[in-house]
Amino acid sequence: MAKADKINFSCPSGFPEFLPGEKRLEMYLIDTIRQVFERYGFTPIETPAVERLEVLQAKGNQGDNIIYGLQPILPPNRQAEKEQAGESGSEERALKFDQTVPLAAYIARHLNELQFPFARYQIDVVFRGERAKAGRYRQFRQCDIDVVGRNKLSLLYDAQIPAIIAEIFTAINIGDFLIRINNRKVLSGFFESIGLDESKIMPSIRIVDAAEKIGETKVKKALLAEGLSDEQVEQILTFTKIQGSVDEVLAQLNAMLEDKPDAQVLKTGIAELETVITGVRNLGVSDRVFCIDLSIARGLDYYTGTVYETTLVGHEALGSICSGGRYEELVGMFVGDKMPGVGISIGLTRLMSRLIQAGILESFSSTPAQVMVVNMQSDLMPLYLEVSQKLRQAGISTITSFDERSVGKQLQQADKRGIPLCVIIGSEEAAAQKCGLKNMRTGEQIAVNIEQLANEVSKQLA
Repeated sequence: MAKADKINFSCPSGFPEFLPGEKRLEMYLIDTIRQVFERYGFTPIETPAVERLEVLQAKGNQGDNIIYGLQPILPPNRQAEKEQAGESGSEERALKFDQTVPLAAYIARHLNELQFPFARYQIDVVFRGERAKAGRYRQFRQCDIDVVGRNKLSLLYDAQIPAIIAEIFTAINIGDFLIRINNRKVLSGFFESIGLDESKIMPSIRIVDAAEKIGETKVKKALLAEGLSDEQVEQILTFTKIQGSVDEVLAQLNAMLEDKPDAQVLKTGIAELETVITGVRNLGVSDRVFCIDLSIARGLDYYTGTVYETTLVGHEALGSICSGGRYEELVGMFVGDKMPGVGISIGLTRLMSRLIQAGILESFSSTPAQVMVVNMQSDLMPLYLEVSQKLRQAGISTITSFDERSVGKQLQQADKRGIPLCVIIGSEEAAAQKCGLKNMRTGEQIAVNIEQLANEVSKQLA
């Protein structure tokens, strides 16, 4: 191939590609998250990467996300088939940008086959056409849970979500975190109580939701541009800055109700928030890892009640590492029934890259192998294979070196791969049914009977 014809094989911008150690870390995180999800009774599902475009855009569910459309690319000799490809009108298709809207469509498709409340988890890849930058991707893996009910759904499911979040982030040992909880009815009810027109409530909520990204000055400017008065803007800023312990914030909210006896939406929101907080405490979640934050809104329109965002204490610049909330109409719009739900999403790819860059997590070694059986001499290969297999049967991940290279180079390769132990068997060891077991971390080597090798390896790995 001529130099000018070289193919650009670099990854497209925003589409991540992991080295083996990074992929092993991701798989460990997935497995840890999955175990917690399943302990709470969530069941796995998978939805297609592709949905009908009208599903993804139904009633404004797209939000600010840029959707990747999907069109067939036909070879030159099949261009005549374009008209038969079925990719026009109602058949337009696109890659899913999240997993909540596809869940709603999934439930609609399998309504009579599912048991409700339906609690599912999904660990899958989604696609967004946003500008790629550090920690922001166009393709990334999300770990989602949702519970969806028919006609009603207990607020205790909302309370269960922080318990699950706390268990996951404690298990992966990423340091102190804070689960920030609010209720959209508290926000919308307060906005209503200070005289905002209904048409201005949702735009104002979206502006408040962006406060951490754009700052107070721009929030104030955006609210004024929305037509709010100076007094209303100041009331909103003061309200969202209410701080204190969970009990102190609830006390301030209830005191506010005394001056607003007709604020029914606000009253309902506070009552729901109190119910959720009581449930969170009953589930044993420490007050140290959660709080009420009245500035949390979540930008997507489909959230109607409880909302959550989680941040790392001391690393708030990383942004939310887990978010979600309650929705009432999302599923029902596809089936015509009331089907409330609540869920959260962990953007795993984004989270992992941020934590590695911040030095909070480290990549794993490039191989899962715990032992390398060194190739000392080719005539002993049958014994090396036998020893390797016995180690594997004992549950020990093992690599057999087939390369005819010096022992030093083989040990060097094991060290570079992060393999902690090497088994060395030469003619004398084979005759005595013994082997050398070298600890690559300490450099120490001991003699072990081959029959006792698996026990000794397990002992040293422990």
